[in-house]
Amino acid sequence: MSSWFEERRADKAADADERRKGKAFDAKLRRDERRKDREEEREVKAQQRRDRTQRRQARAARREKVLTPGNVYRKGTLGLVSLSALASLPAQIIHFVTIHWMLFPIGPALEGGAWVMAAGVAYADEKKLPVWVRWLLRALSMGAAGYAAHINLGYGRSLEGHGLSAADAAAVGWGLAAVTMLGPLFFEVRQWVLTLTASQVDPKKRAEEKARATHERRRRSDHKDVVELAQTLVSAAPFGTLTFEEAFASAWEIKYGTRTRGMTPALFAEKLASSKALGAAMDEANGSPVSNRGRLLELLHPAPRALISQPGSSQVASDLPPAPGGAQNATQKRGRKAPPPHRRSKGDAVPFHPIAKTEAALERGGTPRRIPAVNGHHH
Repeated sequence: MSSWFEERRADKAADADERRKGKAFDAKLRRDERRKDREEEREVKAQQRRDRTQRRQARAARREKVLTPGNVYRKGTLGLVSLSALASLPAQIIHFVTIHWMLFPIGPALEGGAWVMAAGVAYADEKKLPVWVRWLLRALSMGAAGYAAHINLGYGRSLEGHGLSAADAAAVGWGLAAVTMLGPLFFEVRQWVLTLTASQVDPKKRAEEKARATHERRRRSDHKDVVELAQTLVSAAPFGTLTFEEAFASAWEIKYGTRTRGMTPALFAEKLASSKALGAAMDEANGSPVSNRGRLLELLHPAPRALISQPGSSQVASDLPPAPGGAQNATQKRGRKAPPPHRRSKGDAVPFHPIAKTEAALERGGTPRRIPAVNGHHH
């Protein structure tokens, strides 16, 4: 009976422990979920801050790009000329409509003609049309603007007596004339500035182009016949198959017999004469003919130092027989015995060079000794 109660108490304790563990697990799970939610919320807020920073930076970059001096000048000039057209056009329309209602298109035609011709100047600059085309369009634009300014000046003066004094009417007239002329004039100045800006190049590139142009002029001036022949070859070949440089090389070879630029028969003859004169000067300086082969052999096989002797300091005993009675008489005079004659032993002298052996064999055979040549001529 007691064992049953003990088991019952053990089961209840185990159940209580399980419930306690379950509650602890649920609490830990809720804490983890709340921490995860807070981390996600912080990440969302951080991403929103980054997005706002990127948008501000993008707006600043666009603003900086839009507010550059070039953009302000281009767009500001367009705004000014638009205001000029809006100020000058109504006066022209009123002037012609007052005369007759059918004259209404004349005002827009005058103002539009001035602006269309000004736009034509910009188009001519873009397409790099001839200069006279641009100046013709400028003259037409300023002519239409000048006639419109004259109309507006007369309209302003006509307001005298219609509630305006003479001075005010004159001011209105001159003001309308000024805005009528200044609009196309400002647009033309704007186009000049843009054209000059587009034509600006790197100073190094400009210097290179200038040097290239100078070289081309010198080539055409110094080698006119070769240039003319090269142009003939280019025109004779199919279009795009032969460049001018290739044609110039071929023309030089035709004229002078070589593809080496700058070399001519006269220059080659002068080069040979200079080489011959140099060889003669070297022969005279050395006292004997000097050939390239001889100088090369001297560099490759210099004379051994053992063979170089100075007076009184012989390094190797002579192999020549003594003079008759010379050494004996000298020894007798000094009261000493004559030394024994020199006997050759292996290694006591430097061997002769193969060239020297060949020359000695030729002399023994009766063949005349060969003389070195300078510039292809024997001396």
